[in-house]
Amino acid sequence: MSNAILRLALPSPLRRLFDYLAPAGVSVDTLQPGMRVRVPFGRREMIGVLIEVSAHSDVPADKLKPALEILDETAPMPPAFFRLCMWTAQYYQHSIGDTFSWALPTLLRQGEPAIARQERFWSIAPGADLEDPRLNRAPRQRQALKTIAQHPHGVAHSLLSQLQLSKDSLEQLKDKGLVVVETRQHAPSARHSNWLAQPELPLNEEQLTASAAVQEGFGRYGAYLLAGVTGSGKTEVYLQLIHQTLQAGKQALVLIPEINLGPQTLARFERRFNARIALLHSAVNDRDRLDAWLAARDGDADIIIGTRSALFTPMKSPGLIIIDEEHDASYKQQEGLRYHARDLALVRAHQENVPIVLGSATPSLETLHNATSGRYQLLKLNKRAGGALPPRFLRLDVKSLPLDSGISGPMQQAISQTLAAGQQVLVFLNRRGFAPTLLCHDCGWLSECPRCDARMTVHQRSNELRCHHCGHAERQPRNCPKCQRVDLRPVGAGTERAEERLATLFPDVPVLRVDRDSTSRKDAMNNLLTTIERGEPCILVGTQMLAKGHHFPRVTLVAILDADGGLFSADFRASERMAQLIVQVAGRAGRAEEAGKVIIQSHLADHPLLVQLTEQGYFAFAEQALTERRDAGLPPFCHLALLRAEAHKPGQAEGFLDEACAEAEMLLGELQLEGIELLGPVPAPMERRAGRYRAQLLIQSAARAPLHRLLHAWLAAMEQMPSGRAVRWSLDVDPIDLF
Repeated sequence: MSNAILRLALPSPLRRLFDYLAPAGVSVDTLQPGMRVRVPFGRREMIGVLIEVSAHSDVPADKLKPALEILDETAPMPPAFFRLCMWTAQYYQHSIGDTFSWALPTLLRQGEPAIARQERFWSIAPGADLEDPRLNRAPRQRQALKTIAQHPHGVAHSLLSQLQLSKDSLEQLKDKGLVVVETRQHAPSARHSNWLAQPELPLNEEQLTASAAVQEGFGRYGAYLLAGVTGSGKTEVYLQLIHQTLQAGKQALVLIPEINLGPQTLARFERRFNARIALLHSAVNDRDRLDAWLAARDGDADIIIGTRSALFTPMKSPGLIIIDEEHDASYKQQEGLRYHARDLALVRAHQENVPIVLGSATPSLETLHNATSGRYQLLKLNKRAGGALPPRFLRLDVKSLPLDSGISGPMQQAISQTLAAGQQVLVFLNRRGFAPTLLCHDCGWLSECPRCDARMTVHQRSNELRCHHCGHAERQPRNCPKCQRVDLRPVGAGTERAEERLATLFPDVPVLRVDRDSTSRKDAMNNLLTTIERGEPCILVGTQMLAKGHHFPRVTLVAILDADGGLFSADFRASERMAQLIVQVAGRAGRAEEAGKVIIQSHLADHPLLVQLTEQGYFAFAEQALTERRDAGLPPFCHLALLRAEAHKPGQAEGFLDEACAEAEMLLGELQLEGIELLGPVPAPMERRAGRYRAQLLIQSAARAPLHRLLHAWLAAMEQMPSGRAVRWSLDVDPIDLF
């Protein structure tokens, strides 16, 4: 039926579907939503996703082009995956085609067949004679034939070098008809009869209660907040819940916030389970990622572990979803499709009717509000596993104290005592590089980025100045660019400077720096963790990478060098993030037999937030913060959307946003929507970034439904605005960053 109209989602920013004629000879009965279709688009070809088949089109018949090819015999994505992508595009007000583009593995987007990896296998030809006279003068070929004959099921091409087989010898044997080569699909490994590779740990009373509550909800949707203090054994609860899921013949999806936690988490799961585990994150190559995606879809992977994008992994028999460190901001995608993996995971669990567990020692205020208001079931773990004691907090007032590369005298003494006791120290400083800026002592020049309203950071090892916002880098000058004097001084301290000074102060112990710069090389993080796990005295210096989920049993002192950053920020979430960071970093201390201690250096040691956090704990802070948010009408007591715009010339972005704001005000009247405020437009807190001038308009609504009614109509209007073509603009629904 060649006159069928294919309505396709194409990888384009346009929020619309595109109509094409079905290719000649294709029966409409064979077409399914989710199939991939190759089509002409302008002067190039694109691969789209079939959304629906229609008998009519608003496009004139003579303008309709025929599709070139249907790429799939059956849709590669299951119906549940298709529904999730459609919901995502609708909620985040994003192009459907671009949503599928974000959700599908790269190779599927490029038109590769949706089949698992295939490999060539070499095997002996039927009736081949090992003593064939043609091999009398070819000893290498004879030996290769004998080796192949020892493997009746064939030898994979990738294993030739291990068996010392030459490809040339095999090709010559093939020409003589003595061996054959065939392409086969990798067969999935069989399920193990016993899921446990090592025995489970005994659960304490709180863990048992939490585990039983979730198990009771197996087989239906339910959201559970597992709020456990650091070191309370949340991971053991996850593992035992996954065991029950596997025994029920179901699959489990586990999301983690950071790539660097992947190998550590994978190793722990592999030690525990005889299960087929798929690992998905951005560092996995495209072929391995597609294989893992297909294995999960076809039920050949039992446990799927990954970062936020792994949420878009289909499962044949979903049984459980776990979001570890649910509060972590890295679950929010900050460009393109700006989805939040935690929020979407809740939608997916509801659609697929499975339980979801959100775990954190410092739950986000939104999640905590949902738990206390009854939307989620709150499960608390207040005790550390194995009888470990909670760390003791000390606030160290450094006003008037001399700081040596950011480290005070009392802090140096505490580090020295901890090392002398044979234990490890974690020094936390959430600033990469050697120093936050370079200053001329003579004229006051500062190393400012030429493309951003920000200062460039000194990186001493590479002798560079780098902007951590746009990536601009340049050689560190010898003379001041303004007055040509040579008295240039690094101001402030970063992880590089702290590492250098600590190595000088404590020359007999290793000082290990853990930040994005030191772990960018392959296996660098694993090598650092191996050194730490030996348990010998050492100092760990690092950024928030150290705060996330790591277990360092020999760390008994956590030294936080600067706790003042989040106390006076324009962002209403800054105090929440600072509190989470302090508690998470503090949680690395005293996780085994030795008691832990946390020393917080601050110029504002008596600040009410610091006092409350250190003396009453995170949940007391969260309760007060929620009260303040309610009074101010901020999330989770309202709903936000942020329209951002950027342009090469000053004023262009604000001009577009002024026009967009006027359009929104008109729509509010037309649609008779109430409880919605438009705040702005205003320049972004960092107005110039990467050479572009940025501005933003915040939309605040008391209810979600009216907000989305406005956004749907507003986006359609903005796409028609001529001023929108001169700027780059984007809409962020439920933004977590207003900068």
